[in-house]
Amino acid sequence: MREISPVAARDPITLIYRGAIRKKIRLFFVLLGLLAFLMVYAIAVGSYDLSVANLIRAIFGRAEGAIETVIWNIRLPRIVAALLSGWGLGLAGVTFQSLLKNPLASPSTLGVSQGAAFGAALAIVVFGAGGMQSGALRTQGASPLNIYSMYTVTLFAFAGAVTATLIILALARIKKMSPEAVILAGVALSSLFVSGTVLIQYFSSEVEIAAVVFWAFGDVARSTWREIGLLGIAAFAITIYFVLHRWDLNALLAGEETAKSLGVEVEKMRVLGMLIATVLAALVTCFHGVIAFLGLLAPHIGRRLIGSDHRLLIPYSCLLGGLLLLLADTVGRVVVGSGTLPVGVLTSFMGAPLFLYLLWKGYHR
Repeated sequence: MREISPVAARDPITLIYRGAIRKKIRLFFVLLGLLAFLMVYAIAVGSYDLSVANLIRAIFGRAEGAIETVIWNIRLPRIVAALLSGWGLGLAGVTFQSLLKNPLASPSTLGVSQGAAFGAALAIVVFGAGGMQSGALRTQGASPLNIYSMYTVTLFAFAGAVTATLIILALARIKKMSPEAVILAGVALSSLFVSGTVLIQYFSSEVEIAAVVFWAFGDVARSTWREIGLLGIAAFAITIYFVLHRWDLNALLAGEETAKSLGVEVEKMRVLGMLIATVLAALVTCFHGVIAFLGLLAPHIGRRLIGSDHRLLIPYSCLLGGLLLLLADTVGRVVVGSGTLPVGVLTSFMGAPLFLYLLWKGYHR
């Protein structure tokens, strides 16, 4: 990196720029501290309240019995899953919006979440992964794939999410769609997947309908440490990829022609970036169900706080996504007590009015 001369370093514009960057970095650490406080609070509260002394003993491995089980087997996996899921959805949202140059792009508006829900319903009802041994669409001897495993549901959901993105990319590439048309295609594809899911439910039994609805509800408490570890590895690796390409994403802000003149392979970056971001969003949806609005909301809050520079916007979107999802899950546990309130419902209630407020503020500016 080229060093700044002493004269340039004393330039008023340079000083203002450096001051603004310092403020944004300080705000990041403030949000990080807020997240750490929320994590401690989420561990302590619930149907089984824990004291500060019990928390300290558990951290140093001195807790026993019910306290150890509650912290290490119930609450801590749930907290880590919420952080990683919010991180993944926030990162997927900001990359979708940047690559398509459309502020409405997200896993929900592009049909990724709906495709995963359709795949899960197909696995549960048609192939019997989590449903009854017989149903209107499947008899006990009709198919050799009577596998009763959540991993089968996860695999089908992942395939549905990736299929949705491949269809969107194929339409965009063949028909040379504009960013607005891509979003409209995603909305149409979402409607198609939702209709397919409803049709499958129409021919399913009561137990199978309950299984589909249970899966579709966003819930960060259903995954084990194995799924959390896989999601963490994927989130870390994909974050590194987009951090390394942050300048390419910044170049896209100036337009495709400008980005190409700066050496960015726009089409390759868009296709590969969309697929990689879809993998992350699909993993989150497969393990924890449909969590609406988060991939749309976190990047917009990040832009309001620090602007569109992807050097800071990427970590901000990841941090805000984890913070918002953990906040929603903690509120759900505190309000209901049993922890059965779907976090996807809370993110929708939280996201819709806040997103409308952001649009209203942006319009008046």
